[in-house]
Amino acid sequence: MPEANLTHFNSAGAAHMVDVGDKAFTQRTAVCEGMIEMRPETLRLIMAGNHKKGDVLGIARIAGIMASKKTADLIPLCHPLPLTHVDIALEPEIEFSRVRCRTTVKTNGQTGVEMEGLTATQIALLTIYDMCKAVDRGMVIQGVRLLAKSGGKSGDWQAE
Repeated sequence: MPEANLTHFNSAGAAHMVDVGDKAFTQRTAVCEGMIEMRPETLRLIMAGNHKKGDVLGIARIAGIMASKKTADLIPLCHPLPLTHVDIALEPEIEFSRVRCRTTVKTNGQTGVEMEGLTATQIALLTIYDMCKAVDRGMVIQGVRLLAKSGGKSGDWQAE
């Protein structure tokens, strides 16, 4: 494997924001996922829509979308991007007692949207935790990762 350079450090080793000004504008997409495991009764409560705080998955979806748009405010060296699409699918998986979050983020820009996708996924899952922690503090968020990205100079990439 060729040696990779960390692009967020200059030749003196100081952190800096990468200059993307000369990069071409291309359609860029990132697909991410993550899961939150919980007790079966917690998942049943979410699925029945009987949670006293309201529609857990609907609120988590909105929180993830909002977070994707705030990524540059949260991660110091990220560029603010004009997102063209954010889709967050929250699927209960009864057999594993968890909710899977799959996020797709798109932009037409000069840098990728991987961080926006990962941020949206994590915040959607954290919102589920926040809304359900009164009944299940042992929930576990795991497997947050990039599944695929497309666009840009480096082209397409897909997780194995």
